[in-house]
Amino acid sequence: MKAIFGSRSGRILTIVLLLQAAIFYGLAFARPEILPAHRPLALFTVPGNTWIMRESMPIDPGTMAVLKADDVLSRLYQNRNTGEFATLFVAYFETQRTGKAPHSPKNCLPGAGWVAMKSGTIAIPVSGKLSPIRVNQYVVERGENKSVVLYWYQSGRQVIASEYAAKIYTVLDSVRYNRTDTALVRVVVGVNNGDLQAASETAVSFVKTFFEPLLNYLPA
Repeated sequence: MKAIFGSRSGRILTIVLLLQAAIFYGLAFARPEILPAHRPLALFTVPGNTWIMRESMPIDPGTMAVLKADDVLSRLYQNRNTGEFATLFVAYFETQRTGKAPHSPKNCLPGAGWVAMKSGTIAIPVSGKLSPIRVNQYVVERGENKSVVLYWYQSGRQVIASEYAAKIYTVLDSVRYNRTDTALVRVVVGVNNGDLQAASETAVSFVKTFFEPLLNYLPA
């Protein structure tokens, strides 16, 4: 515990969480939170005919109980031109005042047996945004299997890679707009023949395809 709180990042996170708790506690009694309406994720479709949905991937009740998301999308897609597969996972939370919040893939994937090989961020130019979005890129390994993971937090139109920044934006949105809704968006692409570059390009191409349409299902 001492090592965690002794590090600079640990101290920053502790301060942010304490500030968040104090603001949420005060606002909970001062005024009711705005819970913006959103379109059900089950209605979401990826446009065009390049990426085809192959199956919906149900989440077991135990995982849902831990996740505590208000709406979830979990699907497997395939690029009909290349044959490559990609999974899309979106977890939407209409409020974070009750202790519900996105779980970082950096914590969830190791718990499922995946080992981190590489992590960083990349910029992706997408329709609907004037400048490229910056998202997390995470390369993981389990046995002989490797995958490229792209993920980010999305509050309204704001795309956030950093867990720390996501917490700060939650506090700011709570004060400015009286809302704390957010979403976690994650894409996973398997690595074939050790070609990390190809897997990363497939993941980026998939994000470019669905990003703008997904905005219609997350409150602005």
